[in-house]
Amino acid sequence: MLDASRVIMGTYGQAYIDGVWQTHINKLEASVELEKRELKLVGNDWTVHKNGSKKGTGTMSGYKVTSDMIARGFTKFDIISKLDDPESYGHERVRLIRCMPDKIQLANWTAGEEVQEETSFTFEGYEVLDPIQGD
Repeated sequence: MLDASRVIMGTYGQAYIDGVWQTHINKLEASVELEKRELKLVGNDWTVHKNGSKKGTGTMSGYKVTSDMIARGFTKFDIISKLDDPESYGHERVRLIRCMPDKIQLANWTAGEEVQEETSFTFEGYEVLDPIQGD
């Protein structure tokens, strides 16, 4: 049976850009999509698939506290995502390699509200630095 205390909460997540902890980030999402090539083979009534190229995409968002993303421009950077929870089996760190923003938010504010900043990006590889392994 699942021990509910082992379920990881995002509350303890952290994001690092080129080694610097981004304390204002409160959401990070990244995924890899595989392009599959469909092949039709003689004598086979099934469509089979060959692995093609991979595409990494992601989004990070949080509160605006500095102009770092504007100053960074479209230069590439690495992100390390750390997912941790004191009750979990451990922590997980994944490095997203050669990230580049899709667009840079120059202004987005409303009087009386906290300014949120969202950056969508692509990346060109990943590495699992610390996997979580159960008992």
